[in-house]
Amino acid sequence: MAGRFRPTTPTTRTTIRGGDTPVPAPADYPLDLGLTLGPLRRGPADPTFRVTPDGSVWRASRTPDGPGTIRVAVRDGAAEAEAWGAGATWLLENAPALLGADDDPAAFVPRHKLVLASHRRRPGLRLTRTGLVLESLIPTILEQKVTATEAYGAWRQLVRKYGEPAPGPAPEGMYVMPDARTWTQIPSWEWHGANVDGKRSATIVRAARVAARLEEAVLMDPPAARGRLELIPGIGPWTSAETIQRSNGAPDEVTTGDLHLPGIVGWALAGDRTADDEAMLDLLAPYEGQRHRAARLILLSGRVPPRRAPRMTPGNITRI
Repeated sequence: MAGRFRPTTPTTRTTIRGGDTPVPAPADYPLDLGLTLGPLRRGPADPTFRVTPDGSVWRASRTPDGPGTIRVAVRDGAAEAEAWGAGATWLLENAPALLGADDDPAAFVPRHKLVLASHRRRPGLRLTRTGLVLESLIPTILEQKVTATEAYGAWRQLVRKYGEPAPGPAPEGMYVMPDARTWTQIPSWEWHGANVDGKRSATIVRAARVAARLEEAVLMDPPAARGRLELIPGIGPWTSAETIQRSNGAPDEVTTGDLHLPGIVGWALAGDRTADDEAMLDLLAPYEGQRHRAARLILLSGRVPPRRAPRMTPGNITRI
């Protein structure tokens, strides 16, 4: 199944179309595939995400209709999409939102020189909206209070073992993540073998048991959606924000409770590397409504405080 989408290079301005039918979209806009879809990638070896040498982006997802694979590529100033599997139609219908059609960068007004410069250098940055909660929630839970390397390794191991091969001609080694029921049935020793402690695995199981209720969050406004997720013990503001940013394309849901972000924002905007969440939110207050976008642009600017302490040391619960 194929569809043709118009926009997508940072210099071409056209109109998005999905499948055979025009999809309502905002005014023509530039689009950078890497910047827009990059947040969905969980490490360089993510089995659900692949970028091939021709620049195509492949994603394997578990949609409401079942597993599916989508490929998006830029050809002659347009983004062409193809999809396979039971979820193919759903993926194509939601491809415009995935590529940022629901986003409104025009609502963003830079208030700092650094943010303005970062914004100007990245005209193709759009905020993606996947329309899928669990596929962002589970890897985010795996990232709680561990290094990225540990979390990415756990995600990779569990998806490959309990997921299923991606439909269609997907690149070798791509998998669709397990369904909700399968997540609830993973044995304790398999979590242990993937270096996932009991607290994180229990949170994932609790979330998977009410997956249908959590998926309803994509129809809610972002604050209500976060509230729905945070009803699950083990899901707090950090996890809910990181999830809803991706599933709902939420431009204002800034991440709090992060080990590094407050210091990075504080350093970039005020020269204060000791900023905490409260100070960060004060600094981002001029961007109310677009605070996540502002934080993203600050991160993309590359201006980070000089490191004083050693990096977080990876743990290994399999030795316990």
